[in-house]
Amino acid sequence: MRAYHPVRRGPRPPAPVLVTALLALVATALAPSCSRPTAGADEPQGIFKLDHLIFIVQENRSFDHYFGTFPGADGFTMSGGQPTNCIPDPVLGHRSCVYHSRQDHQHGGPHNWEAAATSIDGGKMDGFIRSLPQTPRWCVDRYVKECEQYTGPDHQPDDMSYHDDREIPNYWTYAEQFVLQDRMFAPVDSWTLPSHLFLVSGWSASCTDPHDPMSCTSNKDLRGPGEMHQYGTPPNYAWTDITWLLHDHDVSWAYYTGLDTCSFGPCDDTCSFGSCDQWTTKWGKTPTGKNPLPGFTDLYETHQRHHIRTHQDYLDAAANGTLPSVSWVVPGNEVSEHPQSSGGIQKGQTYVTHLINAAMRGPDWDTTAIFLTWDDWGGFYDHVLPVAVDKMGYGLRVPGLVISPYAKTGYIDHQTLSFDAYLKLIEDRFLGGERLDPATDGRPDSRPFVRENYPALGELANAFDFTQPPRPPLLLDPTPFK
Repeated sequence: MRAYHPVRRGPRPPAPVLVTALLALVATALAPSCSRPTAGADEPQGIFKLDHLIFIVQENRSFDHYFGTFPGADGFTMSGGQPTNCIPDPVLGHRSCVYHSRQDHQHGGPHNWEAAATSIDGGKMDGFIRSLPQTPRWCVDRYVKECEQYTGPDHQPDDMSYHDDREIPNYWTYAEQFVLQDRMFAPVDSWTLPSHLFLVSGWSASCTDPHDPMSCTSNKDLRGPGEMHQYGTPPNYAWTDITWLLHDHDVSWAYYTGLDTCSFGPCDDTCSFGSCDQWTTKWGKTPTGKNPLPGFTDLYETHQRHHIRTHQDYLDAAANGTLPSVSWVVPGNEVSEHPQSSGGIQKGQTYVTHLINAAMRGPDWDTTAIFLTWDDWGGFYDHVLPVAVDKMGYGLRVPGLVISPYAKTGYIDHQTLSFDAYLKLIEDRFLGGERLDPATDGRPDSRPFVRENYPALGELANAFDFTQPPRPPLLLDPTPFK
């Protein structure tokens, strides 16, 4: 049972007529150059009611691991109220089944393209245990005391575990009150960095010449020498990311990272991306795998490095009503929900709730949509076969949530989605439908596909009811376990 009661805040009183009129004139003057359908002289329609898109990306959890028992979702097979999904366990010599876990810290499993292929097992979705390396780190001997918290009641490895509203009550409340996406696939069947590259650029590649976008080839591993950009080194991702088009269309954006994470090199007292507070100092630093934009050469060509900011900057912008049109928020290591990080699930949920509450409390709430997801499956079991779109992916399912005053209530979105849908929404809302396409975006690169144009990709707009009045905020206790 939940240990808290959600606090609802009523709608704000309307502004005086004169102020409203002045704000409308200012909004019209500052509107993006793209076409904006309207019903009247100044009333936006559909996705054009959304002036602020916020993408919050956590780490390493599969859909079944967080929402496998959520009513109405494509989750576990249930019998008598209990899940019955089981797969072969080569260590124990019999099948092991999914189980509920109250553990805040877990191991999960390897999450690279090799582990994905083993776990998927040609479509059988039964290789998750077999993908675990036979080493003490992954508790090959599940009977030793050190592994007790990482195994189930029948000595299953914890990549077969799942959580529900007892451990993640706020996430379940968002799913109950807003939109849960049960076919959100990671964009690539690999680990954190390739997923974050897809998040901002629609591709993951390695380049032989950092100054030549045509020198790049698809790469979903990125563990070779020089393939992964590191803070303090020259950029080496030569292909084009979405900030190129945002700059071209004069669309505001920010990429919010952990405290003391700088795009220019190791952090010291000369870094001044904002002040600290009691929350951001606890959220940790963001490694380059979750902050790839400093590795893109076009970010330097367009002089946009200052758009990489801190979590404190996000909180300030939300409070002040100065959120940019597009925001990405990625965690510091203390709150990432990575199974083997020190933070654990509760700290991750607390951090995310603070981010969402900040947007809800701020003056931009009525024109905001928040998209919450996780970058890859973290090795945890999921029963749904990923959709194959090309040799890069999709990857295994991850949770997806849509939180907005226009989001449908208690709606489960069964469309096929991936991070490509995020780019598509940005492009349709702010770029007049222009795609991150080397044939049209003014900066050709060698990408073999334009994922936003994939025919089976769903429309994020379907998660909204733009005919409804803006819903009031739903403020949740960030620490329901205190």
